[in-house]
Amino acid sequence: QVLLVESVGGSVQAGGSLRLSCAASGYRASSIHIMAWFRQAPGREREGIATIYSDLGTTRYADSAKGRFSISRDNAKNTVYLEMSNLKPEDTAMYYCAASSTFVDYSQALNVARYNYWGQGTQVTVSS
Repeated sequence: QVLLVESVGGSVQAGGSLRLSCAASGYRASSIHIMAWFRQAPGREREGIATIYSDLGTTRYADSAKGRFSISRDNAKNTVYLEMSNLKPEDTAMYYCAASSTFVDYSQALNVARYNYWGQGTQVTVSS
């Protein structure tokens, strides 16, 4: 199986920046095809934020993240990063790292149902 462990989040003021990381481990970690970041605020549905494919590095972002968030990877370390800038109070949520060991079509990359491995989540709080 694959274990996903997110770095500690944090609390920042609006306009600030944070960087999250997610390390994958386990003997199946090398079989991951795509990794992603999701977030979920209380009373809200879990939403896909950013994804990156392991082979070509193709990325996809939610509209709310475009221009502010950047996802990157280090395949040698089985680690994915999420760099967040110009944070807004509405970005406050629990952020989850996710991965899939099966192919995920680009059109479904932000679909929560397509991921079979999940981290425990890390809290990001943005104050006004």
